[in-house]
Amino acid sequence: MSNILRMHEHFEDPRSAAGTWSPGDQVLWRYLRGGKVLDCRPVTVVRDDPDQLAVWLAGGTSRVKPMLPDGSDIRTAPIERRFRLGRIPSVVEWHGTGVLMLARPGEPWSVWLFWQPDWRFSGWYVNLERPRTRWAGGVDTEDHVLDVWVTPDRRWEYKDEDELAASREAGRLTDRQVEAIEAEGRAAVAAIEAWGAPFDQGWENWRPDPAWPLPQLPDDWADNVRIA
Repeated sequence: MSNILRMHEHFEDPRSAAGTWSPGDQVLWRYLRGGKVLDCRPVTVVRDDPDQLAVWLAGGTSRVKPMLPDGSDIRTAPIERRFRLGRIPSVVEWHGTGVLMLARPGEPWSVWLFWQPDWRFSGWYVNLERPRTRWAGGVDTEDHVLDVWVTPDRRWEYKDEDELAASREAGRLTDRQVEAIEAEGRAAVAAIEAWGAPFDQGWENWRPDPAWPLPQLPDDWADNVRIA
């Protein structure tokens, strides 16, 4: 059974593989594909409670990003070919003001908060993904392509529906997997419309500690992969 179909049946206790992290700790937030790390983000822990993990991805951080085999950005490829081409991990810099990433145990998405350079709040990005598997150095997950954007006035819209369809056409995802992802999307929208955690917790007013150093990408960023 695939990870996508299995994700609603069980999830790992977030503290079964690592102790509680403290604010200021540096960990890795990684996205896998086929058991390999294609996206790795060094982040700083903001909060680590039983009900939620919050981390900060600071602007200027060196991170690993999946690119096309020729080194170009994935979105430069036509949508009909985008998921028929391979991927290679490349080290790039995360630009912008930074992103606050929030995740609750067992939920098949994480919620990212974006700001303008003057700290005007831009909105919430709900990234559909496999519930995170926790290990001593961070968390591992797998991106599920479809996402939801939520504006500050609570209006929402799906993002990357064309990429989800292209993934199916390319054979990367089966019809059943796409149906499961679409069900995740509907569940995420229901959570948005209910306006519970994390949307109602005031995170848009949060600011990073200026004393936090910029996390470094370690040489062993691709090691210790744990597959749920």
